[in-house]
Amino acid sequence: MERIGIVGTGTMATGIAQVAAQAGYSVVVQGRSQASLERCTGGVKKSLGRLVAKDKLTQAAADEALGRIHATQALEDLKGCDLVIESVAEDFEVKRALLERLDALVDDNTILATNTSSLSVTKLAGLVKRPAHFIGMHFFNPVPAMSLVEVVRGLRTSDTTHARVIDLAEKLGKVPVDVKDAPGFVVNRVLFPMINEAAFALQEGVASAEGIDAAMKGGCNHPMGPLALADLVGLDVVHAILESLYREYGQPRYAPCLEIKKRVEAGWLGRKTGRGFYDYSG
Repeated sequence: MERIGIVGTGTMATGIAQVAAQAGYSVVVQGRSQASLERCTGGVKKSLGRLVAKDKLTQAAADEALGRIHATQALEDLKGCDLVIESVAEDFEVKRALLERLDALVDDNTILATNTSSLSVTKLAGLVKRPAHFIGMHFFNPVPAMSLVEVVRGLRTSDTTHARVIDLAEKLGKVPVDVKDAPGFVVNRVLFPMINEAAFALQEGVASAEGIDAAMKGGCNHPMGPLALADLVGLDVVHAILESLYREYGQPRYAPCLEIKKRVEAGWLGRKTGRGFYDYSG
């Protein structure tokens, strides 16, 4: 592979673009607006700058990586990519509209990958004419720092597609783990009920948000408490994933706690809005 396309300009897409460019790939990032594309490339530049400041990267290497990223509003510019990763909203209908357009646009040998965190890869693959070339690549936030990529095969994903994606993940400096196409895969299936239970503990007054997070950090050696992590992920994302897991499994442990739901309704989505379980306005 030489050329990687990314659809989306959010936090995950920005991180994927950075690691791909640092690994020497030509990267095409497609977004809906010039402003969102500028935020994306600006985010990459800022992240690379932090690595330079910490002497983990030379300025020349940072400039070269940034120069490998081409930002565009034209979906047609993804034609010719060896692999295209969609990293848009975690909504089936949004992904459906995008994948149908991509399927008609890209070359026959192009791999289409989804960065979905909870939707069925097999179901998404059913939207394209070449399901053998479709696969899940679930990255984790922040992408430049997190080593794991869950590689999710749909029922019709070919061995060749799987092998090429495993190879790519390793060349990006990631640790690929094969995961069955099941709701939430591995990490989210285990992690999000924990976040939900932490919210229930807060709701029931077992401890403060600070106390719950301190207990999990000190007692389980977690680098970040579950409520602070929820704020980092985004409470809207947390709520959406829990809802998806609840629909698929029908088990009460996945039903979103009101402490999460009410904050989403209030627009308190965590770090990105300045308030979630914690206040970041200062």
